[in-house]
Amino acid sequence: MKKYINIIVWFFIIVSVIVLFQVLMPRGEETKQFNLNELVKHVKSKNVKEIQVYDTEARVSGTLKDGTEFDANYPEDYEISKLLLENNVKTDIERQSVWLGLVANFFTYLFFPMLILVVIWFVMIRQMQGGNKIMSFGKSKAKTISKDQPKTTFKDVAGLDEVVEEMQEVKEFLENPKKFQALGAKIPKGILLYGPPGTGKTLLARAIAGEANVPFFHISGSDFVEMFVGVGASRVRDLFEQAKTNAPAIIFVDEIDAVGRHRGAGLGGGHDEREQTLNQLLVEMDGFDARIGVILLAATNRPDILDPALLRPGRFDRQVITDKPDLRGREGILKVHVRGKPVAKNVDLSVLARSTPGFTGADLANMINEGALLAARHNKKEIDMKELQEAIERVIAGPERRTKLISDREKEIIAYHETGHALVAFTLPYTDPVHKISIIPRGQALGYTITLPTEDRYLVSKSELHNKLAQLLAGRASEKLIFSEVTTGAHNDLEIATKIARQMVTEYGMSDRLGPRTLGQKTEQVFLGRDFNANPDYSDRVASEIDGEIKQIIDDAYMEATKVLKRKKTKLEAIAKKLMDVETLEGGSLEKVLGKQKKANNDKRKDKKPSVKKEDKKSKETDKET
Repeated sequence: MKKYINIIVWFFIIVSVIVLFQVLMPRGEETKQFNLNELVKHVKSKNVKEIQVYDTEARVSGTLKDGTEFDANYPEDYEISKLLLENNVKTDIERQSVWLGLVANFFTYLFFPMLILVVIWFVMIRQMQGGNKIMSFGKSKAKTISKDQPKTTFKDVAGLDEVVEEMQEVKEFLENPKKFQALGAKIPKGILLYGPPGTGKTLLARAIAGEANVPFFHISGSDFVEMFVGVGASRVRDLFEQAKTNAPAIIFVDEIDAVGRHRGAGLGGGHDEREQTLNQLLVEMDGFDARIGVILLAATNRPDILDPALLRPGRFDRQVITDKPDLRGREGILKVHVRGKPVAKNVDLSVLARSTPGFTGADLANMINEGALLAARHNKKEIDMKELQEAIERVIAGPERRTKLISDREKEIIAYHETGHALVAFTLPYTDPVHKISIIPRGQALGYTITLPTEDRYLVSKSELHNKLAQLLAGRASEKLIFSEVTTGAHNDLEIATKIARQMVTEYGMSDRLGPRTLGQKTEQVFLGRDFNANPDYSDRVASEIDGEIKQIIDDAYMEATKVLKRKKTKLEAIAKKLMDVETLEGGSLEKVLGKQKKANNDKRKDKKPSVKKEDKKSKETDKET
């Protein structure tokens, strides 16, 4: 059918172009145009062989005795017939209806040009709709997984054991519903996967599509959004109709926040096209008409902006978080991604897993791919540990920029700056072990110091935050101690330190003067993506105390870093000079200049009962000098 539609469309285009060309094409040079005086002269001189009169058009055409063809126009009140009869000219008079002339002019000068424009418009709309869907705006754009496509299974998913278990239950329900129905259990209507970007939400959906032996429809939330009013709601209806026809079936909507955003916040109010689409989605998921055998699976990394009606039980019965993997999860993910790749025997995945705290599954996949690219660049047949460790740093801080020219003076400042970070991190009790120091520019950083934790941690104490601030400010303190001058290199350190100090005072309740409370009420601007703005819910006097507490915390940390560096100034100078010579210190060379690294601060953490906070699991730190 689509083939015949294409043929018809192109047929109309070709015919329209030919007709328009013939209408607008100028007449040939052999036909002469006479005015009335010339026509009368030729008629009276008996030079006209024959002539045809078009009475309704007040026009004549004819042939002279020498064979020359001519056209001429005359006034409507001119008696052309009398002139021709008096001179015995062979005459043929053609009378045409006025309405017939108007119709002919309409088709000639209006219809065919309009037809060409309409055909061009149809072709453009057809291309906008995917090439083969003229005016099919309301049809769903969902795609189905075919049997010929390579399948992803649960074996390809690592680091999400609990989530896989939840999905296995859905698969089992579809395969053997009687087992659950015997206990009165109902199939979940909706499952929402949410978590940080890169944690495997879409991968998990592909695994479900590969495991479940039922029709699987997948679509992006943005596919419901169109420039024409009502199209989104129509596509939602069509999608669920397809799923009901093929029930039991699974629908996967990726990035559902594109259509499921909180209602009542847009500038269009209740008539907003996106809100109409969401209303239709709510009805299809749990409306008046019962929906049997269709499971809606959705993914987002912004669950906070979704409409509450969408999240309630009966629509999304289960909300499953896909978090960043722990140590064992990272090792499992690495095993999945090195599968089928030529990996050298010296590659230890457990070491790589310990070196990548806070990495998501996407980060680890990118790291393995970067290692493979580096190995190919070095003309190696296998991926070894050296390339993979370099790949970790490329993911954290970007590629090296060895060609960047830096003066000896700036190189010396950077060396003392990074050594300050490393020496304070090595000395203080509640900091992570130093992994590497480098003054080779990488990404936007002119130098960097990497500290890596020895374990995954979910709580951070007040003492650890104070030590972290001292480590951040140690670069500026080192510059001031050695050169009696400061530079802009500590810009990023100061920004992070100020943010941590403010959070300690206003969010974590770690100020002795202000006490254990949060300060500043957050306002949600939903229509702008639900950004959070803090409105002060305290007096100007308390605001002044907050500023004073922040300054005091940062000053204490700076003084502590300065105290450590003064006490170990000899070692500071020795390490900085060594760093200027070799540019990078890590592993054995780092331990040689710093001393034996502390293994963990777990014992010291147990001795105290620190104030704690929940923290994002990503704990790798890179101090960048911009």
